[in-house]
Amino acid sequence: MPHQKKHNALIGICLLLFAVMCFATLDTTSKRVTTEIPLMMAVWARYFFQALLTTAVVLPIKGLDVVKTNNPRQQITRGLLLVSVTGLAFASLQLMPVGEFTAIVMTVPLLVTLLATRMLGEHVSTQRVVLVCGGFIGTLIIVRPGTQVFGWPLLIPLALVVVNAGFQLLTSKMARTEDAMTTQFYTTWIGTALASVPLFWFWTPVTDTQLLLELVLMGVSGCIGHFLLILAFERSPAGTLMPYMYAQIGFAMLGDWLIFQHVPDHGSLLGIGLITLSGLAGGLLTLYELRQKTQG
Repeated sequence: MPHQKKHNALIGICLLLFAVMCFATLDTTSKRVTTEIPLMMAVWARYFFQALLTTAVVLPIKGLDVVKTNNPRQQITRGLLLVSVTGLAFASLQLMPVGEFTAIVMTVPLLVTLLATRMLGEHVSTQRVVLVCGGFIGTLIIVRPGTQVFGWPLLIPLALVVVNAGFQLLTSKMARTEDAMTTQFYTTWIGTALASVPLFWFWTPVTDTQLLLELVLMGVSGCIGHFLLILAFERSPAGTLMPYMYAQIGFAMLGDWLIFQHVPDHGSLLGIGLITLSGLAGGLLTLYELRQKTQG
């Protein structure tokens, strides 16, 4: 049994690494696409192609049972929050490099841990509060308020972190009662419906084959990434996987360098490093706490 657990944990880690690579691909492609088409059209394409692929995968497995939900209001709210997260993310990617953007987004798990005290009634230790402060300081180093690097538009990624934290908290609450595939199905189609509304004002014909393929890639990357994430958490505990989430920063920086020839400056690297260390320490602390409970 211990060998089987280690084997499952290793598979879970590998699935997670492929998932965050898909998310980094989505962010990098989104940044390139929004230089050629309106932001709202890119948001729509991301959800539409993901919804098509999700439906093609989920329906043969779940059938019409996939539409059965105990909390339709929460499903709609989750879809609305994720569309907001996507819009803020795409807007942020127009303002800053992918690596720095990803590092700031990676403070979300730290913030969720802190908010879980009030929202979900969970106990949060002093060590975790210190780690949240470390991630926040890393974010300030990247955006550097009071310098020429910082501008009011950089409040957009900070707003993204807050909205994303709310999305993650709701997802955590829904995971106790809702099927993961049902939630994925509703989220993608609600996202598509909401993102379709502004198309009347923002639609631009796409005639370039490469651009069309990139739009499809966004949806495919998002869909595969989310399914791999679900499979990873089915095979390994969250505490085991969380430290590896920060590999997304590395994939994002690689994509930024390959596509946009961007390398973070020393200040940004310091902030990215501090956020990564805080996140890794948070994951290791979770593992330690789980082992203490098991031994107790």
